[in-house]
Amino acid sequence: MFLLFGTRAGETVLTMVVFVCSNCGVSAAQRVFKRVTRVTLFFVPLFPVSTSHWNECSNCGLTTQLTKPQVDNALAWSPS
Repeated sequence: MFLLFGTRAGETVLTMVVFVCSNCGVSAAQRVFKRVTRVTLFFVPLFPVSTSHWNECSNCGLTTQLTKPQVDNALAWSPS
């Protein structure tokens, strides 16, 4: 009998905000997304192991990790 288990990461875009990138210095759209890593059994995701939030510059592609208060602030500033 074989038991197939592992992890799988998935990304969800939360919002797009516009501000100056710390790397390239251009006021560009920034994609804010959430990455969730889940434990899988027979390729079926069961429960989340870790959750992290990231920001990606659309101009230079720099990604930086965000804290939960930073994500809440980005969601408050994003257009509805």
